[in-house]
Formats: sequence, structure tokens, C-alpha cells
Amino acid sequence: MRQSCHRLLEHQHPGGEEPPLYSPIDQISVVPDHVGREAGGKLTRYATTEEDETTLRELLLSLQRQVSIMSMNLSAKLDDLQRGDRQLETTVALCEIRTQLQELTKSVESCQSEVSEVKRDMVAIKQELDTVQQVKEEIEELREYVDRLEEHSQRRKLRLLEQGLTFFLSYAILAAVLGMLQFGYNTGVINAPGKNIANFMKDVYKNRYGMDLQDDTVNRLYSIAVSIFAIGGMLGGFSGGMIANRFGRKGGLLLNNILGISGASLMGFTKISHCYELLIFGRFIIGVNCGLNTSLVPMYISEIAPLNLRGGLGTVNQLAVTVGLLLSQVLGIEQILGTDEGWPILLGLAICPAILQLLLLPACPESPRYLLITRQWEEEARRALRRLRASNQVEEDIEEMRAEERAQQAEASISMRELLCSPTLRAPLLIGVVMQLSQQLSGINAVFYYSTSLFTSSGLTDESAKFATMGIGAIMVGMTLVSLPLMDRTGRRTLHLYGLGGMFIFSIFITISFLIKEFFGYVQEMIDWMSYLSVVSTLSFVVFFAVGPGSIPWLITAELFSQGPRPSAMAIAVLVNWMANFVVGIGFPSMKALLENYTFLPFSVFLAIFWIFTYKKVPETKNKTFEEILALFRNSNGSIGAVFGWGGGGPAAAAAASAEVPRHRQCLTMGDRCEGAASRPNQGRRQLLVSWAQTSGRRPCHHYYHTTNVLNRCD
Repeated sequence: MRQSCHRLLEHQHPGGEEPPLYSPIDQISVVPDHVGREAGGKLTRYATTEEDETTLRELLLSLQRQVSIMSMNLSAKLDDLQRGDRQLETTVALCEIRTQLQELTKSVESCQSEVSEVKRDMVAIKQELDTVQQVKEEIEELREYVDRLEEHSQRRKLRLLEQGLTFFLSYAILAAVLGMLQFGYNTGVINAPGKNIANFMKDVYKNRYGMDLQDDTVNRLYSIAVSIFAIGGMLGGFSGGMIANRFGRKGGLLLNNILGISGASLMGFTKISHCYELLIFGRFIIGVNCGLNTSLVPMYISEIAPLNLRGGLGTVNQLAVTVGLLLSQVLGIEQILGTDEGWPILLGLAICPAILQLLLLPACPESPRYLLITRQWEEEARRALRRLRASNQVEEDIEEMRAEERAQQAEASISMRELLCSPTLRAPLLIGVVMQLSQQLSGINAVFYYSTSLFTSSGLTDESAKFATMGIGAIMVGMTLVSLPLMDRTGRRTLHLYGLGGMFIFSIFITISFLIKEFFGYVQEMIDWMSYLSVVSTLSFVVFFAVGPGSIPWLITAELFSQGPRPSAMAIAVLVNWMANFVVGIGFPSMKALLENYTFLPFSVFLAIFWIFTYKKVPETKNKTFEEILALFRNSNGSIGAVFGWGGGGPAAAAAASAEVPRHRQCLTMGDRCEGAASRPNQGRRQLLVSWAQTSGRRPCHHYYHTTNVLNRCD
């Protein structure tokens, strides 16, 4: 049967070609089982029964159709699978596209956020530009106003510089400087009768205890009598600021005369009472009186003097001191009061300046600055100014005081402790202290106290030594008169440098004169020449002292401070002055015994140091208001101040350099607050104004309130 079927198939497909019926089947990987069984059963049945070819052909055709259908179905399924693969690929691609779209969406959202921020920034920038434009306009207004203000200030300053010396101003200054005459008189009065006083002490001691005093004990007692004057001066000088603020400048001077009368009376009655302790106590009381005078008198004169005369009138202080010195030296010669009977009268005459001042001073006005700034009595200040200036046009003076008052209000009340701790005031305080030391440690008091013994040790007779000492006083008066007009022409700093330099040179010559006597004392011609050299060197030493260190420290110390800290600063400066005075007075005899011919060399070293300090650190105060002087120390980027840039540079550096001031002072701002915390409004505007102030040369320490185009200055 199988063979018949093969023949049948070969008959239908001659040449051994494979019927097309099987070709689709070869492409099918899987054929259903029931179809195969059915076809096999039919083939077997046809083979065994040998049915006719027609039936077999029909069967084959039916099978072929079924296979074709199955092939078509499979092809359709394959197409479906292929379409599914394409759909899967499409789905994957779509997923990727969807992911990219999500990322793109996020990017777009981020861009939109950034665009929004940019828009906000652009709005803010536009607002800032508007603010900058507004600030520019306000800066122009500020410039115009400041220019007008400076022009007005210059006109006011010129009017102040044109003020002259009136009768009543001269009267007030004369009455005040009687206190400095008291100081000078008591500084020199103890010198000439030194031997008489020493003999008096020996006599009193012998009458009391029945034994003689040793020479070293007498010298010690005499040194105490000389030096305790300086101890009283320390106490009086330190109390000067408190007295000035409590009772006023004029009131303090009036009360001080009680001490002057008391001290002079005690010294005058020393010999009658046979008590040298009374002399020592009287010297202490008169020292307190003179200490108060050295604090109150320069303060009073500097506050009542016009701007253009302040330097010259300030020198009147030293002129009165030198007149007092000369008067004490003239009266102290043996032909007048330099005797055993006359020396108590010589000491008691110190009562005269006190009584005279007590009579003259009540007619003088109180310091206008004290009345206006400290007491807030404007009308009384105007009346005082009208009397002092002999004019009703005192608005310029009032305006200057108001400017100083505004600066003082910005500084607040200044105590002595705050003065010592203030960075802004530390530099002027140090300058004031060093200036006072330059006066006392220059060696001038050694000359005043012991000039007679210095001259006798140089080879002069006692009589010649006393006349040489009188020459010192006369030269002091003459040179102080010469320095009066120079003070406001040459300037304080320049004169001080000349004075220190000359004193340094002649202190060396004094030492040379001592050495010549030591090594060539056996040659009579050399002794005579050395005596002349000693006298000339000492007198020249005094000349240069009168030109510079004699008067300038008192004047410049009062000028360096505004109304608030001035009393405390003067008290500290005067205390330092008297302390140095005491050290020199008590220590010079011992130093003379120790160093012998080299006694003046330490003073030479001090003079060199003070000259260098003055050259590098002391500013010029000539023709400057108190506010302008204070501005030298405010315009700063260092804690020591404008003039204390330790790199040097002299006065040019003093005008250009600066010291650190508190942040709230370094502002030039709009509104009522200085540039500070970041949360404050208009900070950018304030910073622009600060920058403009620094680049345009304006004073950054000035704080401008800008309200309806009205500007008021503060610290």
C-alpha cells in the first residue's frame, strides 16, 4: 500500500519533484498532532482498501487545503508576532521618548524657574539702578551743600582770623596769668636764699635739740622743701579737671587764691615761728595752688582767645612764668631780700599775686565755651563773647562752639578712665603727656633750682653766680616775648623742634665745660674760659627752652582736645608735668653727686628722644579750630590715630594718615543711622556714600542726616 502511494505521488509529480504540498510544512516548526494522526489513518485506510485515485486525490486536496489554511494561519501568526515585535520596539522607544520627555519637562520647568529668577533679578537690578540714580542725585545735592558749607566755614574762619586783641580780652588774660606768675615766682624763689634757709634749719634744730645738724641731713631737708612744692603741684594739677567742670574756669581760679594766700602766709611766718616744718607745709600748699593754676589758666586763656591769637596769647602763660622767675631772682639777691632777715619776706611775697588776682578776676567773664557747651547757657555765653570781642557780631564764635558741642555730644561725656581707654583720644593724650615730659625732663628745672650752685661749681663766685642766675630769668622773659609773634607765624611744632634741638646742643656744651674744669682746672686761663663757656651754654640752653618747650606744651595740650575731654586731659598732663618736676627736683642732687661732670648727659638723651618724637608724631595746630585739630585724630585707620602712623612722614603724614575709629563713626549716610548691620535699609546707598566720601576727600567720620535737604553734622 505504501508503495502504491509512492507511485501515485510520483505519478502526480514526475521527475521526483517534491509536491508543493510539503513545502509549507517544511517551513513549519510545529504541526498539530491530531492532524497528523488523521492524515496517517486516512493514508493507511486508502492504502489497505486501494480506493480509487479520485478519492485519494480529493483527500489529498482536502489535506492540502487544510495545510494551506494552517500555513496561512501560521503566516498570519508570524506576521502578528512580527508586528508584536515592532510594537514592542515601538513601546520601548516610546518609553524612552517618554523618559526623555519627562527629563525635558523637568529641564523646561527648571529653565522656567531660572527665567523667573532672572526676571526677579532684572527687577531688582532695575530697582538698584533707580536707587543708584537717586543716590547720584542726592550725592550731587550733598556736594553742593558741602561746598556751600565749606565756603561758609572758610568765610567764618577768615572772620575769626580777623579778630583782634580788645581791651577787655587783655584785661581777662592779665588777671588769669597772675596764677602762672605765682607758679614762676615759687619755682625760683627757693633758689637764691638756699644757704640762708639751710642756716635757719641748722639754728632751729640746734635750739630744739641742742645739737648740730649734719650737712647731709640739712641738704635732705632743703631738698624736701624744694621738692614738696612739686608734690603739691601734682595734687593740684590732678584736681584741676574736676574743679574746672564743677566751678568753672574763672570760679576755680578764684577759689584757688585761698590756697595761694594760705601757703604764702605759712612760708612768710616760718622764721617768726622758728619752725622749718611750716616752710615745708607752706611750700606744699603753694604747690597745690600752682598745680591748679597750671591746669586752669591755660584752659581759660585757650577758650577765651580768638582763633588767630590763640597761639600768641597761649604763650603769655610762659611769659608770666618767666616774669615770676625773674622777679624771684631779682628780689633774692643779697642787696634786696636775699639775707637772713629778708628771705621770709621773699617767700611771703607770693601772697601778692593771689590777692591781686582775687581783686581783678571777678570783673572778667567766665569762659564762653564753658557757659555754652558745659552749662548750656547760650545767652550768658553771648554776653561774655560780646564783652571779650567788643562787638555784637559773635555768631561765628557761637557757630564754632556749636560745632565743637556737636562733636562732644557724639563723643558723650568723657571721664578720666574713658579718656585713657579711648582709641580716638589715646594719640592726643600721649602727645600731650610727652610734650609735658619734654618740658620737665629737658633739664630746665635743674637749672632753675640749682643754677647758683651750677655756676659756682663752674668757677664763678657766689655773687657772680647769683647775677648769672638773674641773667637766666631776664633771658627767659626776653625770649618768651620774642616767641609771642612767632607762635602764630612759624607754628607750634616748628618752634618746639628748634627749642629741643638747641637745648640738646648746649646741654652737650655744658657737659664739655664741666669736663674742661676736671681735666684742665690747674690752668688759670682755662678756668676763666671754661667759666664763660659754662655761663654762655647755660644761658643759651635757657634761650632755646623759652623758644620751644617753655610755653608750647601748655598751649598744645589744651588745643589737642575738644571741650568734653579737655579738663581730664589737662589734669593728666599737669599731673605728669609735676611728677617729672618732682623727680628732677628730688633726684638732681643725687644724680649730680653720682655722675659729677656728666650730670647733663641724661637730659641730652631725653632731648634727642623728644626731638624725634616731635618731628614724627606731633601735628601742627596753627590756625586750626578745635574741631579741625580733633579731626586729625578721627580720620584714621589705625588705633593710634592719624598722626600716629608709626611709619613717619612728619606733618604731611599727620594730615594724610589715619587711625581706626569705631564703625558707627565711619559713615556718611542718608537717614538717621550709620552704616551697620546688613538688615538695615538703604545699606547699598550708605556704602555708596561712604565710598564717595573716601574718594572725594571728605571726612568719613562725618555723619550727615539728610532730611528735606537739611544736613547736620555729627561725629
